[in-house]
Amino acid sequence: MNTATIAFLAIAAIIIIAIIGMYNGLIRVKNQIDNAQGGIDAQLKKRFDLIPNLVETVKQFASHEKDLLENIVALRNSGLKQNLSDTEKASVDQKLSGALSGLMVQVENYPDLKSNENFLNLQRNLNEVESQLSAARRSFNASVTDYNNGIESFPKNIIAAMMGLKRRDVFIIAESEKANANVKNLFNS
Repeated sequence: MNTATIAFLAIAAIIIIAIIGMYNGLIRVKNQIDNAQGGIDAQLKKRFDLIPNLVETVKQFASHEKDLLENIVALRNSGLKQNLSDTEKASVDQKLSGALSGLMVQVENYPDLKSNENFLNLQRNLNEVESQLSAARRSFNASVTDYNNGIESFPKNIIAAMMGLKRRDVFIIAESEKANANVKNLFNS
């Protein structure tokens, strides 16, 4: 074998190894997104499992909040439907977060409920799930960012196009949740 052939084979091997590395890297970040989405789904399921207990406890004390409780139950049930897209899950999640926040504000009107041990335990569990859900969303967004960077940067974008990989959206909170809480209004209501 002459030097030119050896050089050609070495360059071809390097290119093939680089393509395999890029392909495997894209698969890895794609799978990270699926894993992060699974983490969000697990936390949503925990939240959905807590909601019936929370609603039943609040019902015993807060009969005036019937519409809010029914809305929370309806949102929970819609979130449990199979085959929801990531966008639909995010939409239900945002609406449910808002409704649960509204419920916690309404609870302030019920001193007996606020001191009920069962309610306090449910509230602690819900707060823990909300914190874990927030962490899962951050993990998802980091994975999506890595993925999007990978499929949009050269030369991985060529491999990504051949694989049919498309840009994914990060989790974005609703505009209403971005505003600072008006604590004065919470205490005056």
